[in-house]
Amino acid sequence: MNTEAACPAPHFPASPSPRPSACGDEAGQLTLDLGAVAANWRKISALHPKARTGAVLKADAYGLGAARIGPVLAGLGCRDFFFAHLAEALALKQLLPLDCRLFVLNGLAPGYEAVCANEGIFPVLSTPEQALAWAALARQMGRILPAALQVDTGMSRLGLSEAELDDILTSPDYSGSVAHQLLMTHMACADDPQAPANASQIECFHRFASRLPEVPSSLANSAAVLSLPKAAGHVLRPGLALYGIAPGGYMGADLEPAISLEARVIQIRQIEAGTGVGYGLDYIAPGPRRIATISAGYADGWPRALSGRGAAVWFRDHRLPLVGRVSMDSCTVDITDIAESQIRPGDTVELIGQHQTVTSLAQILATTPHEVLTMLGNRFARTYIDQPPMGAKETPK
Repeated sequence: MNTEAACPAPHFPASPSPRPSACGDEAGQLTLDLGAVAANWRKISALHPKARTGAVLKADAYGLGAARIGPVLAGLGCRDFFFAHLAEALALKQLLPLDCRLFVLNGLAPGYEAVCANEGIFPVLSTPEQALAWAALARQMGRILPAALQVDTGMSRLGLSEAELDDILTSPDYSGSVAHQLLMTHMACADDPQAPANASQIECFHRFASRLPEVPSSLANSAAVLSLPKAAGHVLRPGLALYGIAPGGYMGADLEPAISLEARVIQIRQIEAGTGVGYGLDYIAPGPRRIATISAGYADGWPRALSGRGAAVWFRDHRLPLVGRVSMDSCTVDITDIAESQIRPGDTVELIGQHQTVTSLAQILATTPHEVLTMLGNRFARTYIDQPPMGAKETPK
């Protein structure tokens, strides 16, 4: 058996923060085009010129780096940012202009209301308990506190019911203590523009909004921004679309792809017919084959579930099928159809990019592009290119 090898990649300890320092010998390279992100934000804004365009930066901007993306969008004039947890908002607050509004979509854990208020961050109140706790703090502090209200229009995940909203608005323990910044809901089926639930949710939201006619509305996630103009409301909440990815494959805004992901060829070997590859030896070579081992595995967010599903990576314009199971730190691909002189250890292959999109990977995995992105781990070094000029202002709305 003939083999040729490059120096193996070191194993970095799994740690959500900080990321391992880039040394040029990581599992691979994730590149984010900040110019494309900026262009996509502008295109989304142009789709709904009467609305304010915000940005959802939860989960570290879907794993792509909120600390790099947030200031770029703020430089374009974005002033509304959405996070899942208070800790995420606190981490980014110092990197954003003072006039930005930071919203915590999941509301607050009990006992953290004072931290949120003192930092000038806005909770999204989804339960009577959250609303009354925020109002109680406002009375204790002797001032009106800002917040958003979230209502449940049919997704049955987060939000006040109509009865709960009525009770809150008429409660003497709440009334007059909270300045409502937004009335929000979340669209469950916007990635399917024809789904009957869309019209039902919009109609339901209008009933909620009639109780608070002066409060700006926010319904539209990426899918609704692109496919449901009636759900635009006053403040848009794009997340996935910022990176050139449209839920449901809808590309009405002509978005620009912003993400590429490459990994390195570690080793190349020649195997004979009948030779097994990988754990379980699930793949048995039907004839002589040349196999390349690639420096990305499921510990990096290159899922084990890709095994045996016809998945591939790309080398230039050559599709390289995955063979055998994806391992923790590596995977194996068939390079038999590429001349030996064209590919060597140390060369890089495309996991995501021109030939293979986040959406196409999600389809193979029977999941969403959101999950594909948020799985990509710390061992992929992040590189940011084409940062746009800072200081552009959003047109007042």
